[in-house]
Amino acid sequence: MNIHFISIGGSAMHNLAIALSKKGFIITGSDDAIHEPSKSRLESYGLLPKELGWFSDKIHQNLDAVILGMHAKKDNPELKKAQELGIKIYSYPAFLFDQAKNKTRVVIGGSHGKTTITSMILHVLHYHEKEVDFMVGAQLEGFETMVHLTEENDFSVLEGDEYLSSPIDLRPKFHLYKPNIALLSGIAWDHINVFPTFESYVSQFEVFISSITNGGILVYNEEDEIVKKLVEESTASIKKYPYRTPDHFIENGTTFLNTEEGDLPLEFFGSHNLQNLAGAKWICQHMGIDQDDFYEAIVSFKGASKRLEKIVENTTTVVFKDFAHSPSKVNATTKAVKEQYSERTVLACLELHTYSSLNATFLSEYRGALNAADKAVVFYSPDAVKIKQLDAVSKEQIAAAFDRDDLIIYTNPVEFKDFLFSQNLQNTALLLMSSGNYGGLNFNEIKAFI
Repeated sequence: MNIHFISIGGSAMHNLAIALSKKGFIITGSDDAIHEPSKSRLESYGLLPKELGWFSDKIHQNLDAVILGMHAKKDNPELKKAQELGIKIYSYPAFLFDQAKNKTRVVIGGSHGKTTITSMILHVLHYHEKEVDFMVGAQLEGFETMVHLTEENDFSVLEGDEYLSSPIDLRPKFHLYKPNIALLSGIAWDHINVFPTFESYVSQFEVFISSITNGGILVYNEEDEIVKKLVEESTASIKKYPYRTPDHFIENGTTFLNTEEGDLPLEFFGSHNLQNLAGAKWICQHMGIDQDDFYEAIVSFKGASKRLEKIVENTTTVVFKDFAHSPSKVNATTKAVKEQYSERTVLACLELHTYSSLNATFLSEYRGALNAADKAVVFYSPDAVKIKQLDAVSKEQIAAAFDRDDLIIYTNPVEFKDFLFSQNLQNTALLLMSSGNYGGLNFNEIKAFI
C-alpha cells in the first residue's frame, strides 16, 4: 500500500509510519514541526520529509490512503486535497483497527496506568517469546518501536486512549477498537478541553464497555469506585474479572510481592503499580500465560519510559522523572515515592503543562495531590497559558487549589532551575513530574549535579 501521513512527526504517528515501512508499505509524510526523537528516528528509516510544511501536491491518485493526525487542522491543504480526490482517510485508531480486525484485540483503557499495564503485558509476552502485534504509548526496553504490525500474529495489544481520534473524527480513540479482551484501570476526570464535565468524561467509558464484543472479557479495577459501578451496572454480554492491589511489602528500599511461591523482589514500586501488575496478570492469563510464568517474567520489568524512571542515584540521593500530570497520577506517584523512601526527604516538583492542568476551573482537582511530599514545588509558564488561550492563572489560585500552605511556586524557568540546583539533596528522593521540561530543564545537568 502507498500511504501518506498528515502530521507524521507525532509520537504515535511516526512510530506507525516506521512500523508500516518495515511491513513493506510505501510511506510519505508531512508536518509543520518535527522534534526529537521523532526527527532522528524518521531520518534513520528514510521517512523524514525533505522540508517542513503542508504541500497539496503530495496528495495524488496513486495513494491508497491518508492517515490523519490530531495535530493537523480541519483546513489543512493536504487534507482538503485528499477529500477532493476521494482518497480513503483514516484516523490513527481507525487504521489500527483496520489492521487488527481479524485478530483477537486486547485493549487497555483507563485514565491512568494504561501505558504501564500495556508495557507489563508486552514485557511478559516478549520474555516468553510470544509474538503479538501492539501499540503502546512509551518506548520499551527490548522493543524497537512503539507500534508493531504483522499479517501472521493472532493477538493485537492496544493501549486505549480516550482522547479524540482526529480533527474530522471526534470519537475517543478507544471507541474504535472493539476489543475481545479489555481492561479498565481507573477513571479520573481529564481532558477538560474535550470533556467539560465529569459526567461527559465518564460516559466515554460506558461507551467503551459497550463496545466490547459479545462474549468478550473485561478485566477491571474493583478498587476504583467509578469503574466498579460502571462495570457492575453494565448489561453487556461479557465476562467480568475484577482485580485489586496484591499483598506486598517494602524492605531495604525494595518492594516484594507476596506469592504462593514466596516473596518476589520487584524492580518497580508503588501501590498503583502493584495494582497495575494485578491487572496485567489477568490479561496475560487470558492470553495463555499462566501465573507462574507471569511472575517469572515480571520480576525483570523495570517500568515504562518516563513512568517513575530513575535517572540518577547515589548512596544518599535518587532522582525520578515521571510523566504524571493529572491529579490522580500526581497523587499516586508522590505517595509511591514517599512509601518507598520513607526515611528520606521527598522533594516533589510538578509542572502544570497540559490544557486541563492550566485551566482555572479544573485546578481544584489537584487538592491534596502533593501532600505526601515533604517539600512540594509547582512550576508553570504564563506563556503556556496564553498559547493555550486560557484565562490567566495566578500564584494565589495555584496555592489555593493545592491547599498546601508551604507550597513553593515558580513561573520563571531560570528561577526554578536555580532553586533546584541550590538544594542540598543529601538523603533526598527528588521527583520531577511533567509532560513538558520545565521551560528547558536539561536532565543531564541534574545527573551531573548529583
